[in-house]
Amino acid sequence: MTAADAIVLAGGRASRMGGVDKPAIVIGGRSMLDAALAAVGGCARTVVVGPYRAELDPAVLQVREVPPGSGPVAAIEAGLHALHPEPAPLVVVLAADMPFLTDTAISELLRQESETGADAVFAADKSGRPQYLIGVWRRSALVSALAQLDSLVNQPMKALVPDETVTVHLSGVADCDTVEEVRRAQAAAEGAAPRREVAAESTGEAPSGRPLPLDEARNLLRARLSKLTAYETELRAVRGAALAAPILAAGALPRFDVSAMDGYAVAGDGPWQLRRDIGFAGGQRPVGLLSGEAVRIATGAHVPDGTTAVLRDEFTSVTADNVLERLPDSPVRDDIRRRGDDRGPGDLIAAEATLVTSGLISAAASVEVTEALVRGPVRARIIMTGDEIRSDGPLQTGQTRDSIGPILPDMLSWYGIRTVDRVHLRDTPSGFDDVLSTAGEFDLLVIVGATGGGAADQLRGAIARAAAELLVPRLELRPGGSTVVAELSSRTTLLGLPGNPFAAVATLMALAPAIVEGRTGAHANRPHIGPLHNAYSVAGPIPRVIPARRAPFGGFLAEPQHSTAHLGGLIDRDGLVIVPAHATDGTPVEFLPLHS
Repeated sequence: MTAADAIVLAGGRASRMGGVDKPAIVIGGRSMLDAALAAVGGCARTVVVGPYRAELDPAVLQVREVPPGSGPVAAIEAGLHALHPEPAPLVVVLAADMPFLTDTAISELLRQESETGADAVFAADKSGRPQYLIGVWRRSALVSALAQLDSLVNQPMKALVPDETVTVHLSGVADCDTVEEVRRAQAAAEGAAPRREVAAESTGEAPSGRPLPLDEARNLLRARLSKLTAYETELRAVRGAALAAPILAAGALPRFDVSAMDGYAVAGDGPWQLRRDIGFAGGQRPVGLLSGEAVRIATGAHVPDGTTAVLRDEFTSVTADNVLERLPDSPVRDDIRRRGDDRGPGDLIAAEATLVTSGLISAAASVEVTEALVRGPVRARIIMTGDEIRSDGPLQTGQTRDSIGPILPDMLSWYGIRTVDRVHLRDTPSGFDDVLSTAGEFDLLVIVGATGGGAADQLRGAIARAAAELLVPRLELRPGGSTVVAELSSRTTLLGLPGNPFAAVATLMALAPAIVEGRTGAHANRPHIGPLHNAYSVAGPIPRVIPARRAPFGGFLAEPQHSTAHLGGLIDRDGLVIVPAHATDGTPVEFLPLHS
């Protein structure tokens, strides 16, 4: 992402709190200013605007708005001035009164700015209201907005807001403006579990927790999943991995001067005497040309010494006595690809965190790089659960056909995940305990079924007994709400999918890219976004994931009627759409394409 500086607003006294130094209030064992500084810890430079604080790290710049207490706009201007010289193109603006804000939230704002190119990206609170004191700005837009104001003193933040903005719903953006809000925050912090909490104590109780919005769950997986060990290997063997270090060109591209077209290599001004020899790509290089000579040459062939240009076939004629001439009015072109025109030794071919794809493998090979330091690809074991499920043979009374196990390896491969093993687990009291205790040889366990709270749904209890780190207890999504994601002590990721076929496929498609990004360190996936034209017929009180097709005029049309008990609703559909709660026609939605 583009580099960013940070301006943290920590000035003045809180009048609604009796004049206390609000940023210094301690919540959850740290001050709100410390929480803000931790959230912007990944920024290039940070400036705190407010009273001088001797306890701050010397690397943190400190400045005061003029006059003191003249409001956030004046404070932002003072912060921008302090960031000279060589300021970053992006600026994070953050008030120091949000005790639960995390660096993950700031990373998401930066990612959204990178994806959309908006002049400013703001966080939204639970009510959907934009919070102008937690946002990412293009510095040029912020400087322009400040320059248009007659005065900076006591101006509202709305005076700065540009026309092109994006609002992102994030957790942890609630501020503390009153004594009561501070008390509630302190009580919440005291009752919260530590950051790396286990699913439950040794009692073996099932893990619980609030359902997470899909974007919050994805961001958490990207940030919290343990990275795979980096290793050096041949690139062609690890499609789906991510680079753990950048790839630099080992050789030049092209390696030598070559013909860019089929035609004639010529020396000097024409006409030229045409020699009998011919230059082929990969063949022997023709001997050097003297002025006034030409030689037939193929695309990609090494041009002979003395060549001043290559003439395309369509721009030439050859006389009966073997003299080459340029046709009248034909353009004068060089048509030689010079050594290193495309890449020179040491040039960047692909940055760290780039996924290993066919294109990357080819680009690296073209500059003599066939091996690289990578993480991944993710190796998965699929576990189908339930006595009622049968993969092969005739069905017995009470049994049903396994309709998703056979397709999961192909689906996982869409996201670069390699299936190593696929097994069926019967409903037994200790079955999951045995599976989790031997999971260390896999990077990912994909478990289908047993994620709910029924009599046979024993996965959550096993997660608790394994003292796993519970990352996603449930999803705020329909279907798929019972989805669970945890990290075992072996650092294996556990993805528990609902047993309902459509819910399992939908939540897998929604979460698999984030799991791969978290484990391999790959850049976040760029979402497919477009308007939903029939939201009125499918939207509900919570987000939904629904089969859809691309509309011929752009955007998407969701399928109003489909069964979740099978995958028939995916036939003749292009993918799925994630429909926000209470969406209206034209609402932008995320599209998850079906790869086959």
